[in-house]
Amino acid sequence: MNWKARLLALDALMPSLDDYGRLAWGSLADAAEDAELVFLGLDRSDGGERACFAAVPPRGDASPRMANPQLWALMASLEPGDLALYGGARSLVDWHARHRFCAQCGAPTKPAKAGWQRNCGACHAQHFPRTDPVTIMLAEHDGRLMLGRGKGWPEGRFSALAGFVEPGETIEEAVAREVFEEAGIRVRDVTYVASQPWPFPSQLMIGCHCHALSDELEIDTTEMAEVRFFTREEVAASMAGDGPFATPPRHAIAHTLIEWWLKT
Repeated sequence: MNWKARLLALDALMPSLDDYGRLAWGSLADAAEDAELVFLGLDRSDGGERACFAAVPPRGDASPRMANPQLWALMASLEPGDLALYGGARSLVDWHARHRFCAQCGAPTKPAKAGWQRNCGACHAQHFPRTDPVTIMLAEHDGRLMLGRGKGWPEGRFSALAGFVEPGETIEEAVAREVFEEAGIRVRDVTYVASQPWPFPSQLMIGCHCHALSDELEIDTTEMAEVRFFTREEVAASMAGDGPFATPPRHAIAHTLIEWWLKT
């Protein structure tokens, strides 16, 4: 056992912080004797080289991203490097916790390839961590930006519309379908802007921009509480903290997309 190796301190899937607000680390001696460990990479920050691991918790968590306000607050406090590391570790150990049995035959699986694979000893199937593509998009019409508030979101909180890419779809088709399904709006000229891994539980957010063909909304009330068009002035004021709606948190790609739109 390498006692110089580091173990990411997690409370189930919640990050633990040190006295400086950074991710807390321990040694492999802190892991339970029967713990499943996954390899996160090598830390060369101090001129040396230390292996970094995380332990798989007893249970995973596939609850909606808004379900844990404490986690949102902790994520907002992390610096970018720690946030990226935590996001990757959370996705990986959560996948292990929720895939302990083979999807092909139901037999127990065991970690392989340093935790980046699980193998079935019965039917020999190999299982790999999944990433689910999600489009998240800004649609604009005559200089106004369309944003929505999902069911169950806090009053006044607006963000970009989003939805999973379905089998057989291109990114452009997924953007057009999701905007039409949620807001009843047809769009054109879908372009890619940026992407972000999102560990709730294992999504890749694909940020896009498009133009709405009209502003006549037909809202899907089973998913959306509100959808509205905002002027550039209203969006800018909201991003400054003094506008008609609460913006997405800074660690979410929706915030980055809105910043990008204001600069274009």
